[in-house]
Formats: sequence, structure tokens, C-alpha cells
Amino acid sequence: MSALNLDDFSDLIERPDSGMRRDAEERRQRQTVAPGALGRLDELGEWLSAAQRRVPVKAVSQPRVVVFAGDHGVAALSVSGRPASTAHALVRAALDGESAGAVLARRAGVGVRVVDAGLDCDPSLLPDEVVRHRVRRGSGRIDVEDALTPEEAEQAVRLGMRIADEEADSGTDLAVLGDLSVGGTTAAATLIAALCGTDASVVTGRGGVRIDDLAWMRKCAAIRDALRRARPVLGDQLQLLAAVGGADLAATTGFLLQSAVRRMPVILDGVVSAACALVGQRAAFRAPDWWLAGQTTNEPGQAKALDRMAMTPLLEQGVTVGGATGALLALPLVQAAAALAAELPEASHEQEPDAAGGLLDAT
Repeated sequence: MSALNLDDFSDLIERPDSGMRRDAEERRQRQTVAPGALGRLDELGEWLSAAQRRVPVKAVSQPRVVVFAGDHGVAALSVSGRPASTAHALVRAALDGESAGAVLARRAGVGVRVVDAGLDCDPSLLPDEVVRHRVRRGSGRIDVEDALTPEEAEQAVRLGMRIADEEADSGTDLAVLGDLSVGGTTAAATLIAALCGTDASVVTGRGGVRIDDLAWMRKCAAIRDALRRARPVLGDQLQLLAAVGGADLAATTGFLLQSAVRRMPVILDGVVSAACALVGQRAAFRAPDWWLAGQTTNEPGQAKALDRMAMTPLLEQGVTVGGATGALLALPLVQAAAALAAELPEASHEQEPDAAGGLLDAT
């Protein structure tokens, strides 16, 4: 296996087709509903045309939820609302259809794929198709040690790349990205603070299960300690993920980058996927053109990361539960944009679209 350099993705990733986007904009001008009357749905439809390289755009017919799971050693400091090493319970609920994300996915008719990148549990507790990808059992305590060895970080990134290839090859036309972890928001906040050059207090949130003030202060302290270890390796994204990321975050980063290579659009969920996207942007500046921010979680780290990438969330729902729940809320909006762009008729030459969606006689 050759050494992996994330900077190589910069040469592999192209932007969505700008010519197709212009063609989609021109077609939109001719449709019976006035341009601009559909708000951001117009922009989404044109973005999808550019991603698919076709006008009119195809319906989003094979979306897929992809969730990377892992435990983080830093959770032992009581920085999370859940006990350390219990992320497998979240995975079990998702597999049993009992999590919020599973409920929304079932309602939308979307399949869910959960990938164990670094859970800290006996593999017998979960199905083989989930645990067979595991890079290691739990990630290191990032305030005092590396989350991963360099070899494990590369293995995790390659895992995410492989999952992206499998999804693209199977026909997935939109990935809905999520995470299930305990301690993951602490690692994510550390990555965001390091890449944005900010203090821990600016990016530290309350997590999926809200923590009290004392736990928040412990979380800030852990992130500050981790930042001292992150700053010396900022020039190498793989080393950064090894130092203060984790197997699930490294796999998510690999998934995002390879999805952009494969021209497979992705909806981001919360602060964890935003942190991984920020790492991906540092490696390949065109990669974020393939991603959408599903919704704002009110986590300060997510807001900081999305601002750095100039990404505006589709929805403002404040969902922090994880498991792609927030991203799934945005999925119907993207599907609606595709349907409207493809199916609205074009006005005849005698008629012009009006702002209310009716037709005006051009004569």
C-alpha cells in the first residue's frame, strides 16, 4: 500500500460542471414559474444539474445514509453527556430502527449503512457487516496522546474512501452523512479550533446530550490541551487526524474527499461532519463544492467551520442528536429542488412566467 497524501486530492477533484449550471439557469428562465420565485430551491436544482452533468436534472432516487461510528478516549474525562465507551448502544438503536435518524430514514424510504471505524466494544455485540471495518478499538485520549498511530490514520481514511467507492458504484446519487460517537464533538471542536486558529471556548458546545457548566469547562480544558498537540502538525492533515481526530473522523474525511472525486454529492449533518469537511477543504479546496450543510445545530464549532467554508445550512433546526438526523431533515428539500427543476414545464413563446407561478400573456 503506497503512502497516502491527502494533498493529492487537490488534483483529483474537479468542480461541478459550470457549463451545465449555466444551461440549467437558462432553462430555469424559460419555466412557467418565475425565476427566483422558488427561492433557494432554484440554486439547489442548478447545483444538482452541475453535479450530475445533465439538464434537466435527474430525480434524486437513490439517496443513502452513511454513518461512521466510534468511541473517543477523551470521553473518560466526563466531557460528554453519555458514559465513555457506549457508542455501540447508539449504533444498536440505529440498527434496530429506534433512533431518530432511523425513524426519519424509514419514513423517507432511505437505506442506512453504519460503519464501525473505532467503537470500543466487543465485536460480538453488533452485526459483522458493521464491525468488520473497525480500525481499532476506541481512539486515544487526545489531551495527552495521539488518537491514532499514523498507520491507523491512513487505514481509517482509506476505509472512508472505500465506502465512498462502494456507494458510488452501487448507484447512490446523494449521500446523507452522519456520525454516532461518544466524545466525538470534543475531537471535532479541536480540529475546528486548530484549523480556524481560535481558542477552545469559541468552538466548545454542549454536545448531543447537553452537558452542564462543569462538564463544559472540562471539555474546554481538554480541547485546549489537545490544541497544544494539534498545532505542530497543522501542515499535514493526516498527521492532524492521527493526533487529535479519531478513527471515525478520519474515515469520514476520507469518505468526503473520495465522494467528491466520484462526483457524489453529500449532505453534511452536524459538527463532526463539519469538522471533517474542514479538514477535507484544507486538503482539496474544490471539495466543498460537492457538499451541502443540512442544518444548523447551534453548536458553535459547526458554525465556525461552515463559515470558514462559506457554506449556508439549508435548514435551521438545532438538531444535535447525530446519526444523520439533521441531514435527513434536509433531504426532502434537495429532492424537491430536483423535482421542480426537472418537471416544471417551459412557457410557450406566447407566455411569460409571473412571480406567483401563473402565466402572463406575452402579447
